Amino acid sequence: MKPLLPRLAPVIFVLLWSTGFIGSKLVAPFAEPMVFLSIRFAAVLPVLAIIALMTRAPWPNNTTAVMHCIVTGVLVHGVYLGGVFWAIKHGMPAGASAIVVGLQPVLSVLTAAALLGERIAVKHWAGMALGSIGLLLVLGPKAGDAGSGINAWTIGAAVLAVLAISVGTVYQKRFVPGTDLIAATFWQYVGALLVTLPLSGFESWQIIWSGQFLFALGWLVLVLSIGAILLLMFLIRQGAVSQVASLFYLVPVATAIESYVLFDEILSALQISGMLLVVFSVLIIRRRA
Repeated sequence: MKPLLPRLAPVIFVLLWSTGFIGSKLVAPFAEPMVFLSIRFAAVLPVLAIIALMTRAPWPNNTTAVMHCIVTGVLVHGVYLGGVFWAIKHGMPAGASAIVVGLQPVLSVLTAAALLGERIAVKHWAGMALGSIGLLLVLGPKAGDAGSGINAWTIGAAVLAVLAISVGTVYQKRFVPGTDLIAATFWQYVGALLVTLPLSGFESWQIIWSGQFLFALGWLVLVLSIGAILLLMFLIRQGAVSQVASLFYLVPVATAIESYVLFDEILSALQISGMLLVVFSVLIIRRRA
């Protein structure tokens, strides 16, 4: 019989990863997005350094490898999380932002084709078309509502975020294939700080150190930036790389349910249909022959 942890790990990973959007919603009233992300990334670095020392993780032995890790961090953490947090701070519902970012695997296919020369099959184009229709159904009904938070600026920030993580994922696949995950993640967060720290200079740095803020900060640092990544490492070591990739497609659904429970972000029947189309489109993309 399969041990309990390998069976529960995928479910736990989806739940943890999806709470990242909820965490960004919780901290929005207490700190500007780039200020909070700068604090978060700075707090992650010493924890990762301690873990690397305890596990004797091999560090990159040349400047080129470090620079590739930093570029990956700029895209995957800095621009991606910066775009998501900025959109949510300016009113985009957490569930809607998760659905936009949920198209990341689809866009990664196109990015891989452009940068790595991978072939795009008919099913990829079909998935992209269905995903676009699904997004219109999800975002369209609220686009004109006053105060809905869904407008050209927030949608643009979310799209920029998903483009960054798509390109960053392919970049990491191309240039950072053999670097130890803990060491690579450390340098990635250094790259992320290179994005958020300068941008935080345009914000107020007025932080309300409430219990909710501290809880969200601790959750995002320890559970997301550390725990979820270590769980990801465990899943990969169990030989479940393809299964791990499929888990990211379930994140928007989990986030939408969490947003309903915590923030009353109720989706209409039309928007739920759009969400299902988005999920179905990604399932088409990932389906192997």
